[in-house]
Amino acid sequence: MRKLLNDPFAVVDEMLEGVLVAYGETIEATPCGRGLVLRNPAPARRVGIVTGGGSGHEPAFWGYIGPGLADGAAAGNVFASPSATPIVEAARAADRGGGVLFVYGNYNGDVMNFDTAAELLEEDGIATSTCTVSDDVASAPAERRGERRGVAGGVLVLKAAGARADEGASLEELSALAWHANERTRTLGVALGPCTVPAAGRPTFELPEGELDLGMGIHGEAGVYRGPLVSADEVADTLVERLLADRPPSGDEPLLVLVNGLGATPVMESFVVLRRVAALLAEGGLRIHRALVGEYVTSLEMTGLSVTLMHLDEELLRLVDAPSRPLAAPPLAP
Repeated sequence: MRKLLNDPFAVVDEMLEGVLVAYGETIEATPCGRGLVLRNPAPARRVGIVTGGGSGHEPAFWGYIGPGLADGAAAGNVFASPSATPIVEAARAADRGGGVLFVYGNYNGDVMNFDTAAELLEEDGIATSTCTVSDDVASAPAERRGERRGVAGGVLVLKAAGARADEGASLEELSALAWHANERTRTLGVALGPCTVPAAGRPTFELPEGELDLGMGIHGEAGVYRGPLVSADEVADTLVERLLADRPPSGDEPLLVLVNGLGATPVMESFVVLRRVAALLAEGGLRIHRALVGEYVTSLEMTGLSVTLMHLDEELLRLVDAPSRPLAAPPLAP
């Protein structure tokens, strides 16, 4: 296992200590140490936004604390949900009297612990609402979309929600917007190699040299197809075809495109894929409003990438272009 570690069971807490060294003027830790919150939240917001999930996906999730984005985040162990405690602590810090919106990926452990946190906050008189992001088209068929897991598209949903919160939206309005953004977002990825969870000390899955797994999840969940490694153009063709089949474009709506590296894929290769994605969309008469490339939601050192398409209407177009400044992630707005 080629990793720079001390105690593999202490890696998350030691990481967060380092995060506070780098960003301690902007964020602070909650009492349990696993929640991080913005020191100076936007004054116009009536509703706070809290995200979170397992560690190992950096810059998700704490990297998206910042102006125009989240007010706080809760960190779990590697690939494991945060407990209710840091969620509750982050939400209490983020609450402005108008409630708190939770935005996180649709995984059983996260749903259970965020729901528990919501119950505890209700006892404190803090209202909450939840958007469980479900953009991964490989994880369930379209007719069972509510069962799909959340992957890189959650970053775009969070971006839209953050901008709407900055406009002074109520909790009900903000929740409706987040679900609307989620409905218009689709992601599909491909894995070329595994990662190793520090505490386990072995790869999360086996993938022979020269093969790929289409639709593999960011924790190593099985994809929808395993076969020979093909060219970047062929991979892009498959991803775009399946994404557009799952949600065909309507009219002249522009697309926000995100090519997300999973941790060990050179940015060079992501741009090669983006080039083909753009050509395919143009051939279909579809317009790219903006394209984002980088490591937005990783899976430790997994090799592979994902492509996300967000179908923009007039409201989402305004929101994705609003100013934002993530704490430790690639830019999301011009």
